[in-house]
Amino acid sequence: MAPRRAPGRQAAATLLTALALATAGCASGPTGAQVLPTSSAPAPAGTSPADAGTPAASDPTGTGTPTTSGPAGSPATSRGLAVVTTRPSTPPGATTRTATAAPVGASTPAASPGSPAKGTVRSAKKGAATWAFTGASAAFADSGASWYYTWSASPGAAAIGSGRFVPMIWGSGSVTPAALAQARNAGGTLLGFNEPDLGGQSNLTVDQALALWPQLQGTGLRLVSPAVASGGATAGGWLDRFLSGAAARGYRVDAIALHWYGGDFDPARATAQLRQYLTAVHDRYHKPIWLTEYALMRFGPTVTPSADQQAAFVTASTAMLESLAFVERYAWFSFPTPKEGGLGTGLYSPGGVATAMGRAYRRAGA
Repeated sequence: MAPRRAPGRQAAATLLTALALATAGCASGPTGAQVLPTSSAPAPAGTSPADAGTPAASDPTGTGTPTTSGPAGSPATSRGLAVVTTRPSTPPGATTRTATAAPVGASTPAASPGSPAKGTVRSAKKGAATWAFTGASAAFADSGASWYYTWSASPGAAAIGSGRFVPMIWGSGSVTPAALAQARNAGGTLLGFNEPDLGGQSNLTVDQALALWPQLQGTGLRLVSPAVASGGATAGGWLDRFLSGAAARGYRVDAIALHWYGGDFDPARATAQLRQYLTAVHDRYHKPIWLTEYALMRFGPTVTPSADQQAAFVTASTAMLESLAFVERYAWFSFPTPKEGGLGTGLYSPGGVATAMGRAYRRAGA
């Protein structure tokens, strides 16, 4: 998913070439992720109307196809694989649709800021894909996350007292002197365009993205590639052509961003599918990976697994991500409770109260 765009974004993902990776018992492809790319996060301030178009869906099945980035999105089978699905996108806090999910059960209040709950594990890899919500700072401290991003060049109202903010240039409308200066001031690492392969997201052709890239490179920051909604390891796919074009022009791309939404709700199989997708992308490009959106979610209509299944997937997937040396950073979608997926994917509800998934995420990194 990507930053939240105007409510009501819903894009149809084009049938992509399925990844030539076989996963035992996985009909959705190598990663088991749905192939619907999108983001539900709101478009960053300063983006042009084109940038804030109707959001597309990210692939929740693990195929590499985006489902919902940010608050909205809905993939069919899996990110990384080619599957036709639509995913709704909506800005954080916007009401679009109701997801079908099993009750999350009792929630546990988050610790006060700077006072993590018992069992909280701090991890350099673990991050938060977030927007402004009540109790955000307490939730961040409780989660053990070390960094966060807001689909924008500056945190704005979503600023969290602790933790490292990582800026993003969301789309073409965000490539402005002001946004680039904000990103430069944030320092460190800069995330590239959000789901440029989706019409409802940043919606950029490879040539358009390459034409803009020198301005991002001019910040002097470490650069993470645009985050495709799906097909990251596909020869001739959006990411493949972008990286080839960048190399031919002598442009710098230091790491790769990916989104993944799995449609197989079995925690063990989904974790294996996600690992297969990440490994396929790394084996192809040999660059560090930032997994900036992922969860188990089926789109159109949005369906999430039971709280126990999702929490078990959080536990299994984060252990796997922590074990892979080539995975530099990861962030669950999403930190607050999104409109798409609701309590089925959110780590913290308003007030900074941890859901079943949030309690599992809190322990990630052990």
